[in-house]
Amino acid sequence: MSDITQAAGLTRDQVLAARQISGWNELPGAASIGPFRVFLRQFSSFLVVILIVAAAVALALGERIDAATIGLVVLLNAILGFVQEWKAETALTSLRKLLSPQAMVVRDGQEQLIPAREIVPGDILVLSPGARVAADAALIRISDLTVDESILTGESMPVTKSLAEEASIVFAGTSVTAGRAEARVTATGAGTEFGRIAHLTGSVGTKTTNLQNKLGHLARQLGLAALLVAAAVAGLGIALGRELVEMIMTGLSLSVAMVPEGLPAVVTITLALGATAMVRQKALARRLQAVETLGAASVICTDKTGTLTENKMTATQIWTIDRTYDVTGTGYDPAGHIETGGERLRATDDPVLDMLLQTGLTCSHARLNQTGTTWTMVGEPTEGALITLAYKGWCALPQERGVIAEIPFSSARKRMSVLYQSPTGSAVLTKGAPEQILEICSDIITHDGARAMQEADQNAITQAYADMASRGLRVIALARRDAPDQQLTESNLTFLGLVGLIDPPRAEVRDAIAAAKSAGIHITMITGDSPITARAIADQLSLKVTQHLTGAELDALDDKVLRDILRGDVLFARTKPEQKMRIVAALQSEQQIVAMTGDGVNDAPALKQADIGVSMGIRGTDVARDASDLVLLDDNFATIVRAIGEGRRQFSNVQKFVRYLLSSNAGEVIALVVNIAIGGPLVFLATQILWMNLVTDGITAVALGLEKAEPDQMQQPPRDKHTAILGLSGVATIILLGLYTGLSSLWIFFHLLDQGVELARTTAFTAMVVFEKISVFAFRSIRLSCWRIGWFSNPFLLAALALTLGAQIVAVYWPPLQVLLRTVPIGAAEWQWIAIFALPILVVPEALKLLLARGQRT
Repeated sequence: MSDITQAAGLTRDQVLAARQISGWNELPGAASIGPFRVFLRQFSSFLVVILIVAAAVALALGERIDAATIGLVVLLNAILGFVQEWKAETALTSLRKLLSPQAMVVRDGQEQLIPAREIVPGDILVLSPGARVAADAALIRISDLTVDESILTGESMPVTKSLAEEASIVFAGTSVTAGRAEARVTATGAGTEFGRIAHLTGSVGTKTTNLQNKLGHLARQLGLAALLVAAAVAGLGIALGRELVEMIMTGLSLSVAMVPEGLPAVVTITLALGATAMVRQKALARRLQAVETLGAASVICTDKTGTLTENKMTATQIWTIDRTYDVTGTGYDPAGHIETGGERLRATDDPVLDMLLQTGLTCSHARLNQTGTTWTMVGEPTEGALITLAYKGWCALPQERGVIAEIPFSSARKRMSVLYQSPTGSAVLTKGAPEQILEICSDIITHDGARAMQEADQNAITQAYADMASRGLRVIALARRDAPDQQLTESNLTFLGLVGLIDPPRAEVRDAIAAAKSAGIHITMITGDSPITARAIADQLSLKVTQHLTGAELDALDDKVLRDILRGDVLFARTKPEQKMRIVAALQSEQQIVAMTGDGVNDAPALKQADIGVSMGIRGTDVARDASDLVLLDDNFATIVRAIGEGRRQFSNVQKFVRYLLSSNAGEVIALVVNIAIGGPLVFLATQILWMNLVTDGITAVALGLEKAEPDQMQQPPRDKHTAILGLSGVATIILLGLYTGLSSLWIFFHLLDQGVELARTTAFTAMVVFEKISVFAFRSIRLSCWRIGWFSNPFLLAALALTLGAQIVAVYWPPLQVLLRTVPIGAAEWQWIAIFALPILVVPEALKLLLARGQRT
């Protein structure tokens, strides 16, 4: 291709006409959700709806304080949820703004750099190394073009392009690694292959998280129970001759007592604090419930290229006829070294190694750039790996303009040769596929010098090549010969050796996989790469694989067989986006909670299909990030394991404070119902119930939500998808504790009733607050005693107890609150009764947990 820009391209008028038909070269954006809609979304919970109804009823009955208090809680919950979700959306917008894609095109006979969104069908793209392809296009001129298509296919190796029919198209979103070309745009925006997969992602419906389902189910149950009990009690009272207004207020008090008003706010605050903690650990939750869902994950389906691996080709082994060398370090940072037999070597220590490294360094178009301590590579990944290898061996840099002739790489020849002029003479340097290099070699280098190649040498080379390839390495052969005549001919070369390359696993991934496995989480690799390469990476990561399937083999299976296979240790290779979605759906049909990780547009449909999609924030595409629930800001797979631990902690804490809040409410309900049944005056007023549920219980429950993870949390298997927030044990705990606190406060009320209803009510009200505060210690762990987790390990809880008990004292003795809550001062005798009934709440649960732990040990 002598003149890459000889095509004239479109004129300005043709561009405008084409844009009228095709529009801008961008994917249709997801329906924009403005801040107002995000805010309104916070009022969709059934519990919130019940609270709004309760506030409306209170307002209609003239109870403005009650109505205002309930409304304040609803508003607080909405604000907290809005702030977190809008913060996540804003962070994603900032990530997108980091990318400002540009493209080189030919228009009006001249090359022009324009924003990629302005490209139209018919435009001529000018492609060079490092350029990102801005639209689907048909190649019209080409020179040794290779393209990295991993973002679409997951294939880690660049694809060689030609003008042959199957290889003559370049796709939007891919990037040029080597060579040059002109290509005529055939499709833009949604019409590209990139756009087709994005549309497939959009076809997956909106999902709700496991926690949302559980809380929604609990809210409906509580709401229905509250309405039925309140209506029944109010009706009973009216039938017994009580006043209508009094019974309506009693029914409202009961509904307020049964519905834990603080629950939506406590859940929101707890999840928001957890999400904020995860941001500090480089994970951005796009929805508050996302991290909790990851904590429930029983399967992680993970992409390979760029997720488990670095997406940087690295030389790991050198083979020569009489030595094998190991290479340390990964990526394009030349900080590693070359060693053999435990001895580190430089090029100057080993003449054979020196010739091999010089050949790989010189026969290349790639280069390394250093900015501070960061190294980057420009060019084709294989060549970049060979240059990095030469740097690790402290190889002397080639002469500037030393390459005086070149026979470029082509897919037919599978090799590249240069004629290199150095101060000591000229040489032909060649690299390529081992089969193609062997056929042009007549000699082989040894540490005793070059000699004629024997059949045994060819067999040894072929065997070494096969061994490397079986371990998933891409193998490059290198050869050279002196060229005193300065003729670049590919014949009678001396074979130097083989270099094994691989896209290496990320350093932290092995430990992360081990941690996930110890937590009972099954990990399945799904990649677009070859099964041999994928299996080699799995072996390096100690990821057990007993079977692998390609996409074509997967298509031949029915769903039942696929589900059976997924119960084992299977690896999927050469998969397409639709096949990844099918695998995720098959796992979900087996009641698994599936997390899917990925970074490319080819991963996006499965990311959205999964219960939780985890995308990469740095190298991930916009399509992948928009389809995900959790974005790893550092692209670190190990962050997923930390997020799993955080998610498990969150669900455990949700269980704790839900049980705590409901047991507190159960005591209030039992006291009210029994009191009405025996015909006594109201033991608690509506404002007092709101004070207990919103002020004292809410603050304590938030502090309970900040409990640290229990010691053996990550050694426990994932919880079952159908695990209830309460469960039978939770219901039993709520009933037993509710009976004790409700009847105890009622006993105190009737015991003091002769001294005046206001004193009796104030003491019973204060007793219930103290009971609820003391009972929180029983809920700090469902299994472990406070002696095991530490009485002082949650300073927030101790502060909350001090604050709420102090607030109750103020409510009893401060005149303004006495008026608001209708309380009177109580004396030492009343406090003594409260202390006597409170002590068993602290002692009994601790004793039971210690006895249970002792029984398990024996």
